[in-house]
Amino acid sequence: MLTVPLVLASASPRRRDLLARLGVDLIVAPSNISEPPMPGTEPSALVRHLALEKALAVAHARPSSLVLGADTVVVHNGDVLGKPADADEARRMLRRLAAGRHCVFTGIALVHLATQRRIVAHEATEVCFGAMTDGEIDAYVASGSPLDKAGAYGIQDDRGALFVRRIEGDYYNVVGLPLHRLYRTLQQHFADFVAA
Repeated sequence: MLTVPLVLASASPRRRDLLARLGVDLIVAPSNISEPPMPGTEPSALVRHLALEKALAVAHARPSSLVLGADTVVVHNGDVLGKPADADEARRMLRRLAAGRHCVFTGIALVHLATQRRIVAHEATEVCFGAMTDGEIDAYVASGSPLDKAGAYGIQDDRGALFVRRIEGDYYNVVGLPLHRLYRTLQQHFADFVAA
């Protein structure tokens, strides 16, 4: 699909798996940058900024590769929910999201330093949760799955999927990588790297 190496600046197994399913050969090189809170920043600007920071942190060591950075947050009633720090925070997040609506924002950044290209984009998807009992929340948190995911759930998880009543937008964005947006961004800005 690509004529240059693609480097994923993320440790996310979900992003890696999505790209692998598309047949994209990639190198995984997590950026390990800190993600400081940026109060008052619009969610779309926040995820775009963090995605670019992650991509740039890796791109300097790989200037001839195309580096992909990504960042995902969940926004509920104006509050940004990242990954929970522990099981108690995961429970609180899930109780907040139960029987309501929230929005998932993912920013992507594609950086190719050899040609001085830095492109950022984002996707937003609205998610509606059904009601959740304390027992259901406890069982899901006990599985360990919510602890490494923004908003404390994974739409692709066996149990996490049970709570999602409806989505409006890109399913893969909720997983953590908006594939359609990524594909269109590649076509528009990196057509010379996309194999026929």
